[in-house]
Amino acid sequence: MSTQLHKDISEETVRRIAEERGEPEWLLETRLEALDAIEDLDFPSVIETPGRKWTNLEDLDFETLVEPLEQTEEKDWVGVDDATVVPFHKAFDDADLSELVEEHFGQNVDPQENRLTALSTALFTTGTLVYVPRGVDAEDVKIRTTMNGRSLFNYTLVVTEGSSSVTILERQDTGEDVEGERYYSGVVEVDAGENSYVQYGSLQDFDQTTYNYTIKRGDADTYATVDWIEGNLGSRLTKTSVATELNGDSSETKIVGAFFGHEDQHFDLDSKVWHKAEHTTADLVTRGVIDDHSRSVYEGVQDVGRDAWDTSSYQRENTLMLSDESEADASPKLIINNHDTEASHSATVGQIDQEDLFYMVSRGVDPQSAKNMLVEGFFVPVLEEIEVEELRDDLEERIAERLRQ
Repeated sequence: MSTQLHKDISEETVRRIAEERGEPEWLLETRLEALDAIEDLDFPSVIETPGRKWTNLEDLDFETLVEPLEQTEEKDWVGVDDATVVPFHKAFDDADLSELVEEHFGQNVDPQENRLTALSTALFTTGTLVYVPRGVDAEDVKIRTTMNGRSLFNYTLVVTEGSSSVTILERQDTGEDVEGERYYSGVVEVDAGENSYVQYGSLQDFDQTTYNYTIKRGDADTYATVDWIEGNLGSRLTKTSVATELNGDSSETKIVGAFFGHEDQHFDLDSKVWHKAEHTTADLVTRGVIDDHSRSVYEGVQDVGRDAWDTSSYQRENTLMLSDESEADASPKLIINNHDTEASHSATVGQIDQEDLFYMVSRGVDPQSAKNMLVEGFFVPVLEEIEVEELRDDLEERIAERLRQ
């Protein structure tokens, strides 16, 4: 058991958060159980490479970062006809939606999975429910969260019934200036019903005083697809985990990631897929650039279970270093327990190809413009995987802005 996380977080605090939001008894009990478990839980596992532990979450000063009763944010939702997109707590005003939330809450991300998921369960004050009924195609669902206080705990639940689809674009940023450092925690659960399709794209662009912990997990039923798109540009430190369990036959997932770090930013990113059923397919693609004194570490895991016959699973990760002071590493892993599997993984860490740079300069392109063009070209294979045009355009624009800084 590690040291105490936050001496001022109490049962009274948790009860006040639940009471102010009119929560049902089952959710209050879930919060209190998570609160009781915090001190006995470990911090989230972080990526370790030979001789190095890259991220020390336990070193964060949570007593300074977390103000449980002072959480403030601006939140905007854009929904679509025939689907439900509502603030999380508004769902309890409707008996059917309340029952839906109770059924699915905590089924993919265990509230007591680790110290930080338990902390988030105990203290979350805001969130979103996205529910897509059978046969409904819901495009262009948008969620924007602007954190204004020192800390914010956010929860998102997505449930799709059979033969439905939804495309979600989430943006996260910081608003009002707050003296000192900040902390954001986000939990996202996706439950994709039979033959449904979910694409969840996010662009994280917090300011560089913010520490960010995010966990996203999807469950894909028979013939279902869960696709994740992860854009990480902001924060001082980001620890994020994105994963899909392929529990239904012929289910699929794609996890696409892009990050760009500069100054002293730190990214600890992991992508995981569990192949648990037959005829499942996964594709994990991540590309990132780091500059100045920034650091990145990536871990990708493809876990093929004993019953996962006829599995196809692919992974590739590439990091481009623009500075001799930047640091990067990658650790792709294959865990195969079924011989009827086609799988591969690859990872590279390197610098701009000097021959390419020389060629462009020799053709009259100034060195900085040539470097920027090569970086933009480096991201193209990831950007081409993004089906949400608005997210793709936003990423391209922010990458171009970062190169001009």
